[in-house]
Amino acid sequence: MAKKMKEKFDKYWGDPEKMNKMIFISYVLDPRYKFDSVSFALAKMFEEKGPIIAKGVHTYMTSLFDEYVKSYSKDKVCRPSSCLSNSSLDTMETSNGSFGSFFEELKRHKAGIGGSDSKSELEKYLTEEVENEIADGNILLWWKVNSPRFPILAEMARDVLSIPISSVASECAFSTGGRILDSFRSSLTPKLVEVLLCLQDWLRSEPLPVSVEEDLDVLEQLEQDFANLGNEPCDDDM
Repeated sequence: MAKKMKEKFDKYWGDPEKMNKMIFISYVLDPRYKFDSVSFALAKMFEEKGPIIAKGVHTYMTSLFDEYVKSYSKDKVCRPSSCLSNSSLDTMETSNGSFGSFFEELKRHKAGIGGSDSKSELEKYLTEEVENEIADGNILLWWKVNSPRFPILAEMARDVLSIPISSVASECAFSTGGRILDSFRSSLTPKLVEVLLCLQDWLRSEPLPVSVEEDLDVLEQLEQDFANLGNEPCDDDM
């Protein structure tokens, strides 16, 4: 039994370079730790492999953030340097020729560099001091409060930190071959069900390309089939 458990452990955790990077990113998104703490912990745990893993985590997180920058709608972004209207700039240019030309060059410069302001959002978060205490340890609340400062990163943190976790594999909990596990193990706790329902409401509130209503009849039929499975006798009971 111990040997099988060791093989299962090594499959997911034996090679640290193959470990899921999202595990480390979730710690980086905790303002009490950030990247320096994760990098230090990796060096302590894996010695010479630590810096290599830390570099991979940083690269993966930067790539993930870049994807959020691309998908983030521009109408939600209101940076202090870009909230000044064009009409205000035109007025300043008219009233002061030399000063106005400076702003005209600045506008062209900002148009050329594109999303560099968004890029600095991740860098700014990582370079700030860590938080010593967070009320009730509620990290998601911290990100909600600080979302005006880190709008894109806050959206990324919401998705990463709110991933629901169940101790039962889906193929076991919803197997059509019968109840592999007992009713206690193959069910979700009321608290986790509440979390999943809340997450569903949050997803539906966003303009995501998800159309559940179109398949409502199919989903209702699947739900009925799952309910009928619970009433069927197992082979052990026959």
